[in-house]
Amino acid sequence: MSTNITEENIQPPPPPVLQPHSGSSEAHLTTTRVRARPDPFLVVCRCFSFVTAMAAILCIFVNVLSAIRSFRNGSDVFDGIYRCYAVVVAVLVVVAETEWRFITQYWKILKYWTGRGMLQIFAAVMTRAYPDYFGQRQQLVVLQNLSGYLLLACGLVYLISGILCIGAVKRCRQKQEHSREQAVKDIQDLERRREELEALLIVDRV
Repeated sequence: MSTNITEENIQPPPPPVLQPHSGSSEAHLTTTRVRARPDPFLVVCRCFSFVTAMAAILCIFVNVLSAIRSFRNGSDVFDGIYRCYAVVVAVLVVVAETEWRFITQYWKILKYWTGRGMLQIFAAVMTRAYPDYFGQRQQLVVLQNLSGYLLLACGLVYLISGILCIGAVKRCRQKQEHSREQAVKDIQDLERRREELEALLIVDRV
């Protein structure tokens, strides 16, 4: 009986089992799950913002062509100057859709959808104004109508959505998405640090 007890005491305890791969795989799975589930609302907002930016770029193109033709003729200089201002306003629309923090910091009205909608409607009206009623530039008038009405529709959607406080919902969800991405980054840093410590522990044991 004493012999058995002595043998059991002599037997060394089993070595600890390190499972760095399982932990890292779970972390990767967690990261993948978080990244594989983007917010559908934010995806729709980004797609609509892309459409609005494309409409504004089309307005820029049309107004630049109109300004060039007006200055070439020489008899319609005021229309050319007017088109230059329309280009500046359309550029502001494109920049606002990028949601660049520098712009929204100094132009806080562009942070809100109501302000963006009013700016887009203004750019659309400037693009659509003073069409060629004499039929000399029919193709350009078609482009003016297309770009103007398209940007006008986007502006109305922004304006109505801003009144319904949908823009505030978007900003709230953007904050949540940013917090989630930061949490995933922190998990990745912790897992990387844990793998480094496990590698150092294995080297020390060897």
